[in-house]
Parts: sequence; structure tokens; C-alpha cells
Amino acid sequence: MVSSVQAPHKVAVAGATGRMGHMLIEAIRNSGDCVLAGAMDVASSPSIGNDAAAFLGHASGVAVMADVHAALASSGVLIDFTRPEGTLAHLKACRELGVNAVIGTTGFGPGQKEQIVDAARDIAIVFAPNMGVGVNVTLKLLEMAAKALATGYDIEIIEAHHRHKVDAPSGTALKMGEVIANAMGRDLEKCAVYGREGVTGERDPSTIGFSSIRGGDIVGDHTVLFAGTGERIEITHKSASRSTYAEGSLRAVRFLAGKRKGLFDMFDVLGLK
Repeated sequence: MVSSVQAPHKVAVAGATGRMGHMLIEAIRNSGDCVLAGAMDVASSPSIGNDAAAFLGHASGVAVMADVHAALASSGVLIDFTRPEGTLAHLKACRELGVNAVIGTTGFGPGQKEQIVDAARDIAIVFAPNMGVGVNVTLKLLEMAAKALATGYDIEIIEAHHRHKVDAPSGTALKMGEVIANAMGRDLEKCAVYGREGVTGERDPSTIGFSSIRGGDIVGDHTVLFAGTGERIEITHKSASRSTYAEGSLRAVRFLAGKRKGLFDMFDVLGLK
């Protein structure tokens, strides 16, 4: 008799000893259909060689490694929320080994994004600046709002994150701007305004403004303001825990099951296209 039980998704985690890495490992352990198959971190990490789930008081049998190829050897997919340079190095190894990837890293430049596009010719990748289910539904709402409010409304995007975040605006804020600009037939590179200071003159109605706040332990707040004459519409998403990113990442892992190559985003994962 052939068993109908599906084999678990074998997942590796990059940056396994960081805050997001811990959240991902805990989510994998609690998932029921995913198993931790690899864990990696920088060679200078004091946790190299330790069990990746030790922080949970649990023995996973997976040691934290600095050797990327060794960490990926038994894995089917890598989840990566590290830094652009590290992610691209990990992606190179994924491509060589035929391991799919879920990338939530932000701060990539145009040339670096092209490397991700190129890698997707050989492996399947979900690449999104925010893996949260709620924030991606918010992006869809913004697309709808932008089409209806394309004229007569000034658009400002305000985002807030913890003091340790190194890039600004956030990848999610930039994705919001991109979605809005595309819906209105604009080029974000030409219409974005990043902060204001001094005598700026009147606001150009064709622009999309960005403001960034950094402080404390804010996980991630994003508000898009459509300010018209006599009314304003605010669409806000607030993250209270990184667990939403972890759960969204596991949905991306499940989406990639059986896919051999191609570049996807969370709209694909959630069926929002």
C-alpha cells in the first residue's frame, strides 16, 4: 500500500542565530510539514557548531555552520533574511546545488536584483521585501486605491522600524511606492521624493513622498496617505511580531514545492495576481 503522507519540506535557514533566524526555526519546528535541514551563520558567530534549536531548549540535530554548501547539502529550500551581499553568496551556492530559495532580504541595488533574476533561470525563487500575508494583502489594496485616486490626491508613505535597521526607506515602503506608481502609470525612480528639508517650494502633485522613522524596537509600521481636498485616506499596516514574516515564508516554501525554476513574489504565493 502506498502511503499518502507527503514528505516534509526540508528547509535551511540563513542567519540562523539572529532574531529572524530564531523566529524561522521556531516556526519550522511548529509547522507540522517542514523540518529544519540546515542552519548557517557567519564564521565569527559564537554559535557555530551548536545545535540550531538550542535556544528553544530543543535538540534539532542540525548544527549551525559557516560552510554554506555543507548547510545546504540536505535541504530543498533556503530561507534568507540576511544582507544583500550574504544573500547573493548563498544564492550562488543554491544555484550550484539546485536548492530553491525564499528571499526576504532588503536593500538590494538594481544590479544585485539582476543577479536574482539570473539565478531564477536555474532554480525557483520567491523574492519579496515583506513575507507577511497581511502586508501583501495591503499592497493589493494600495494597487486598487491608486487606480481610483490617481488624480487629485497627494501620496505620502511613512514607515517606522527599530533602531537596528540599516536601510531606508524600508523594502516594504519601496514596494508600496512601486505598486502605487505602476498602478498610476508612473516611474517610481522619477517621481519618488525621499525626505524634505529647507525651502522646498510647493509640492509637485506627481511625486510620491517617503518618510522614515527609526527608533526603539518597532517591528515595522507602514502608512500610505492619500491626501485630497476635503478628505484623506490612510491605509496602514502594523507588524507586532516577526512571526508574521516567518509564517509567510513557510507559505512561500510550500508554494515552491515541485517548482524547478522561475522568479515569484508573494502575490503569486497568495494568489493575488
